[in-house]
Amino acid sequence: METDNCCVVAPADFQHRPEQDARLAAYCKALGHPHRVYILRFLLSQQACFAGEIADQLPIAASTVSQHLKHLRDAGLIQGEVDGPRRCYCVAPEALADLQRLVGAL
Repeated sequence: METDNCCVVAPADFQHRPEQDARLAAYCKALGHPHRVYILRFLLSQQACFAGEIADQLPIAASTVSQHLKHLRDAGLIQGEVDGPRRCYCVAPEALADLQRLVGAL
């Protein structure tokens, strides 16, 4: 019986890392919608941005954008500050670096 060579690799130094796995899963869940990926990429291109400006970039209701922002904020990928009646958002650089490290460690 012939074996498929694509699955024959040297064993990796595998370690169970539940805390890292949980963080990676939370980031992936937050980025699990194309609009959220777009919002993160848009914020990366800006210094900071008000929620209304983000909503103007997408063909969806401002309330839906708000929900997407909440998912990204809850995962720690973005942060927001209140400026009067508006909320200003920016990317959380430490979380983005953490996401990059975790994906790289896969």
